[in-house]
Amino acid sequence: MTQPSPRFLIAHPAHFLALGFGSGLAPRAPGTFGTLAGWLLYPLIRPLFGEWQFLAFLVFGVVLGSFAIGITGRKLGEIDHGSIVWDEIVAIWLVLFFTPAGWLWQLAAFALFRFFDILKPPPVRQCDARLKNGFGVMADDLLAAGYALLVLAILKRILG
Repeated sequence: MTQPSPRFLIAHPAHFLALGFGSGLAPRAPGTFGTLAGWLLYPLIRPLFGEWQFLAFLVFGVVLGSFAIGITGRKLGEIDHGSIVWDEIVAIWLVLFFTPAGWLWQLAAFALFRFFDILKPPPVRQCDARLKNGFGVMADDLLAAGYALLVLAILKRILG
């Protein structure tokens, strides 16, 4: 298995995207760094789109990301290499889109998404195990995002 470097990152546009613009090169917890990069980029990207446009942008991010992850994963020798974090970025954007306003809600969204992405409750774990392609890498994070959104909705309902 190849360990990516800054040179690998810029060798192909797919690598740059799949490695989360470099956030996936973090030596420890690259998934957390990718999620953090997504959180930091969200307020810069979100105002550029209306609601439906942003959802279309996310769909485009899933499709483009599936291809970029497939290319990068094959080059690295592992389709779901730890340095591939575009899936975390798109998933946290989805979660933040539906998260109530305020940094505490966003912090909760971040923590819940990371929790479910790491824990991989059913069917996240099954998706991760069965779909060994770029879309599969994206899909398990989207399912983890769904769990995070469910818990956020319950918290919102309880807390008002």
